[in-house]
Amino acid sequence: MNMQTHPLLQTLNTQQQAAVAAPDGPVLVLAGPGSGKTRVLTHRIAWMLAETRVAPWHVLAVTFTNKAAREMRARLDKMLGDDSAKSLTIGTFHAACARILRREAEAAGLSSNYLIFDTDDQLSVMKQVVKDLGLDDKRYRPNALLNAISAAKNELIPPGDYPVQTYYDEVVKRAYARYQETLRKNDGLDFDDLLMETAKLLRRDDLVRDKYRGRYRYLLVDEFQDTNMAQYVILQLLAQEHRSLYVVADEDQSIYSWRGADYRNIQRLRTDFPELQQHLLEENYRSTQVILDGAQAVIAHNADRTPKHLFTRGRGGEPITLHEAYDEREEADYVVREIMTLARSGYAYSDIAVMYRTNAQSRALEETCVRYGIPYRLIGATRFYARKEIKDVLAYLRLAQNPDDDVSFARVVNVPPRGLGARTLEVVGEAANVLGSSRYQGALHVLEQGTLANRAAQALKGFVGLVMRWQKLRAEVSVAHLLDAILADTGYEGYVRDGSEDGESRWENIQALRAVVAEDGGVAEDGGADAPGITLPEFLTDVALVADIDELGEEVRAVTLLTLHSAKGLEYPVVFLTGLEEGLLPHSRSLDSPQQVAEERRLLYVGMTRAEKRLYLTYAFRRGWGQYNSGGNPSAPSRFLSDLPDAILDRPRRAKKKTESRSWGANWEESATRTSRTRTPAPAPQLQYRQGQRVRHTHYGEGIVLESQLDGRSEMVTVLFTNGIGAKRLLASMAPMEPISAH
Repeated sequence: MNMQTHPLLQTLNTQQQAAVAAPDGPVLVLAGPGSGKTRVLTHRIAWMLAETRVAPWHVLAVTFTNKAAREMRARLDKMLGDDSAKSLTIGTFHAACARILRREAEAAGLSSNYLIFDTDDQLSVMKQVVKDLGLDDKRYRPNALLNAISAAKNELIPPGDYPVQTYYDEVVKRAYARYQETLRKNDGLDFDDLLMETAKLLRRDDLVRDKYRGRYRYLLVDEFQDTNMAQYVILQLLAQEHRSLYVVADEDQSIYSWRGADYRNIQRLRTDFPELQQHLLEENYRSTQVILDGAQAVIAHNADRTPKHLFTRGRGGEPITLHEAYDEREEADYVVREIMTLARSGYAYSDIAVMYRTNAQSRALEETCVRYGIPYRLIGATRFYARKEIKDVLAYLRLAQNPDDDVSFARVVNVPPRGLGARTLEVVGEAANVLGSSRYQGALHVLEQGTLANRAAQALKGFVGLVMRWQKLRAEVSVAHLLDAILADTGYEGYVRDGSEDGESRWENIQALRAVVAEDGGVAEDGGADAPGITLPEFLTDVALVADIDELGEEVRAVTLLTLHSAKGLEYPVVFLTGLEEGLLPHSRSLDSPQQVAEERRLLYVGMTRAEKRLYLTYAFRRGWGQYNSGGNPSAPSRFLSDLPDAILDRPRRAKKKTESRSWGANWEESATRTSRTRTPAPAPQLQYRQGQRVRHTHYGEGIVLESQLDGRSEMVTVLFTNGIGAKRLLASMAPMEPISAH
């Protein structure tokens, strides 16, 4: 077989061809950034179906976002030109597990109508758990407890086996047990339960395990380095017999350990599948060689990785720009002015991304974009399905599916307001606690006992009656028509459309949700039933499984502001990486752990390799906020910057005297103390600027010196610029500024 001329392989490079056509069995493809790993995974599926005659229903392909799954299916439809891709199972781990648990609910000890509790639902439950256990929510924060429980579930640790070494661990164990009891009482699972319950089911039930081993004989996994222990166990159990496990990974892009991801799963794979075939993808189709050289220089210092030599056929490229600003405001000003220059040279705003380690860093950038009139979009803003009006409507739908859902009941029992005060809801809650039942059952009991005042009783009876009506209606109409009935019954349109622009925007969001429901629910444009469509449980499951990255819109004519963690999988012609300082990147929370510092290095590597043509790296001499640098003390440049070769930078670093022991990544003040022991102290610095002196700044234009003074051995100059920018405090040694005339 000539792989170069085979129709499915002729567009691939040699390394890609070998990976796609690898013999059946366990295969690990280690793919550098921009090396076409998704392309290889997609071609592998097409190769299996077309060349080795694998039945499509035997294939399970797992991605980490719904968007990636949709794109993969669309590519396969185009490549295969037939309906075989429709029989493939392609989706996220959570979606695949949700389907298995729905089908095998009885074996898993679950109801087939279980609900999936999203992040807000989980927090609501945990707040109630903290209250029920009599805990101080300031000392035992609900979010922190949820994180600890999530970590345990990712390691497949049930409440009874939670390890206890401290009193805090004991509290987590108690909260974990009560949290799980509450979820089960509400017939609910959280996202981690989808994985843990599936792993438990496959471990203990031979019949179910054999059934899915027979069904999914060929497993393919994207972004394998981001899998956690629960996901690894599921894959291992399914692949143990047929041994056909094909995974694409890159240890260098493992940046989600805080979500439970464990890049050591790659080593576990090598141990559990000793016959594992390994292929490297090293040709990059995204970045210039200069950018690749810089990124490789940074990542090469990490241990426990497979060395790769990333290369691109187009040599050279623009040097990497390294810029030191005085503080975060000047850093933001530099970035925005560079963006304006790039825009004038032909780049679109949508070609440009500004990335940072923490969300708090966006503030100065946002303010500066607004000041200069630069359009921007902030990734991480409120997502569609997290908006209040959307969550309210979804809560109504969830009650129609399961009236015993306490979280949804509490959310909308008085939305829109229907005269149910806090005391009435407290009575309902007390009745539920006495009965050991849901709030809905508590409401039925209270109404039956007749203990409420007439007005409150009528309001509660009206709400309960609506829930009963929706339960009956859901078996008779489509999801879209059920939604229409709920909106009409509750008067929700009048509630949100209060005459303001925000009110209209909220109603437009609900209409957008209705359009999604209609599209999935088989409803024709004239409102009639067009097809059976999606069921209510299926729709609510799909909504709950939507990932953050899926909320990114299509092309937007604006600069993108986002965290480095949000940048995974994205690419831009121009990238600015800001805040590259000790305490920010690497973050102060990571400094006590070599493993976490290594992950911070991977985070910078991911950011650098998002850039296609131009890469800017910036850091500040001072940063006036943050736990790592309170009070605006001098910052130290990130230790990772010392790994960049001078040859790829747009300017060489300032030459250091041979007697100077200070390193690039060391603290400046500490270095000055260290070097003072080995050489004669330098004379006290002299002021370069005087009050009243006129100066010209490269970016800010002309100005007048208001004040100049020494700060340690550095001269700080305050200049009032005359073009409307106002006063700026600048570091004289770094500011691109020169005197115009003396006074």
